[in-house]
Amino acid sequence: MAHVVIAPDKFKGSLTAAEVAARVAAGLRAASPGVTTVELPVADGGDGTVDAAIAAGFERVDVEVTGPIAGQRVTASFGLRDGTAVIEAAQACGLARLRSSGGGELAPLTATSRGAGELILAAVRAGARRIVLGLGGVATNDGGAGLAQALGARLLDAEDRELPPGGGALARLAKINLPDLTALQTAEVLVASDVDNPLLGPHGAAAVYGPQKGASPADVAALDAALARWADVTEAAAGRRLRDEPGTGAAGGLGFASLLFLRAALRPGIELLLDMLGFAAHLDGADLVITGEGSLDEQTLRGKAPAGVARAAAARRPPVPAVAVCGVCSLAPAQYTAAGIGAVYPLSGLEPDPARSIAGAGPLTERLAARVAADWLRQ
Repeated sequence: MAHVVIAPDKFKGSLTAAEVAARVAAGLRAASPGVTTVELPVADGGDGTVDAAIAAGFERVDVEVTGPIAGQRVTASFGLRDGTAVIEAAQACGLARLRSSGGGELAPLTATSRGAGELILAAVRAGARRIVLGLGGVATNDGGAGLAQALGARLLDAEDRELPPGGGALARLAKINLPDLTALQTAEVLVASDVDNPLLGPHGAAAVYGPQKGASPADVAALDAALARWADVTEAAAGRRLRDEPGTGAAGGLGFASLLFLRAALRPGIELLLDMLGFAAHLDGADLVITGEGSLDEQTLRGKAPAGVARAAAARRPPVPAVAVCGVCSLAPAQYTAAGIGAVYPLSGLEPDPARSIAGAGPLTERLAARVAADWLRQ
């Protein structure tokens, strides 16, 4: 009988990646008794990255850290297995954290990435020698200043006063006392990000991602100038110029701080996560790979999880065909087939009403899996 690897990302707003995988597996088994399946939920560095690691056998470690608003404490999780920690910055300083903090106001000028640094320190204290840091979904635009402060940096104005949290305050930065990173020297840091933006300018952290975090046009200009000041002071202190490197603008500049202070290496998120989850080994003997996400669109083609899964399946010798299940699909067949996806099965094809599709995503996904079985599995 057929052997199928099921490796979807989440359907945002309805199903986690693990739930999608479970529903697909259930639908396949109902339609094709005897099929063998491997459920391998995936993520690309953003929301759901830690959950994907836990589903793959990592231990969940809960830590209390600073949320996106200074003074707010939140419980965040990271995954730990065999000396590797999987950390999701959004667990500490994500947009979802900000919206659930009471009031739901975005804070582009004051949100802090301090909690992400606290998670890194907690992972090292727990024995991590390799840290995989996912950057997607954060509420911050502070250039990673909060992360640096968590690691021990002191950010001072011209009168030696400590700066308050957030990217806006960086306009007043006069000097930085660099942190002692002795505790981190034994840890390799890999940053999972699909963003290639520089830190500054029209394609930088503030201009491209600031509006998503509530920044007005005036805020964007102020943040870009503040981040330029941040880069001037920190690069001078560290003796390295990184602001123009691809990916430094990721997560409001967390990419910049990760490279400068942690000497991290940036890798495409889905490739890094697939390596970490041992995806290639699961392709042995596979007849089909089923991937997916909530919306297959232009962003999918820029390195999101389904495209990465399909690319890895196609690289196998012999290649393993890949298909996708999703909530909706706005790609033309020529676009997704060029990305290595042989067919797409959207929930909207069964239930065109978005609200009903989201509410019934689980059963609908099982029905889609039955269609996949009929089209692709030998009986």
